[in-house]
Amino acid sequence: MRQAGRSLPEYRALRGEHSMLDLCRTPDLIVEVTLQPVRRYGVDAAILFSDIVVPLQGVGIGLDIVEGKGPVIDRPIRRERDLDRLRPLEPSADVPFVLEAIEALADDLAVPLIGFAGAPFTLASYLIEGGPSRQHTRTKALMYSETHLWHRLMERLADITLSYLRAQVEAGAGAIQLFDSWVGALSPDDFVTYALPSVERILNGLGDLNVPRIYFGVGTGELLSAMANSGCDVLGVDWRTPLDVARRRTEGGVALQGNLDPAACLGPAHVMEERARDVLRRGGGGGHIFNLGHGVLPETDAEALARLVDVVHAWSPDDE
Repeated sequence: MRQAGRSLPEYRALRGEHSMLDLCRTPDLIVEVTLQPVRRYGVDAAILFSDIVVPLQGVGIGLDIVEGKGPVIDRPIRRERDLDRLRPLEPSADVPFVLEAIEALADDLAVPLIGFAGAPFTLASYLIEGGPSRQHTRTKALMYSETHLWHRLMERLADITLSYLRAQVEAGAGAIQLFDSWVGALSPDDFVTYALPSVERILNGLGDLNVPRIYFGVGTGELLSAMANSGCDVLGVDWRTPLDVARRRTEGGVALQGNLDPAACLGPAHVMEERARDVLRRGGGGGHIFNLGHGVLPETDAEALARLVDVVHAWSPDDE
């Protein structure tokens, strides 16, 4: 997950000297933080260090990432005229630091590099609420009451995200992941009506680039069937839905990614190891990328993650 390095002491040392957005805007630091978990753990891929709000800031949205809170938007988008502040993204001019970092990483890495972006529903929830929200009340109110405005907003966000991801692939990313952290707040019908079209616009718009497309959301057990039809090649599953259940719901149409509960890494080693093996057993019988079911918790011990990587690398279905 994109937070893979954020529990590491070497990352915390950098955060003591730089703000989150400064890290995200400095190519050398993006490269360093991206490489930290690869160096320490020997994982099978690297994921670009950044944040989902970076392209929004690139097009001129005033925002900050507040410690302990998350992205905070200066002027939320809630009216038709507010859409004028979401101009098209010009990657080489608006986010050159991201592309420079990807080019450097693509030259140096011995493993694939995964680029990423935020999905339109999740980006919209920040833009409308003005920051993180538990209930997404303003977001849903606009979605239901100003449907035309909602769809225009989602189209603009989809186009920004598509431009951003295409530029990442062209710079050297070998796969992309679309994060939809808050889409689990929607019912299946609302997901299909209000969120899925923009996701399809992005994932299908990447089809000619011939790179794996991963789609991930939190709390999406009831949405998995529809998500599998979004144009993704791999569907991320959080820890709430066992992978064998997820495979039935998606009818084997996509590979699965996940889905160890990140909190399992805080417990005794034998508990974490058995939980990991259970994920591996349930993920068998089809394409499966082992991963956590969401980001690494900040208090996770680095040695616990090292043990987890070793368990996964050593596992074989013949051992069961």
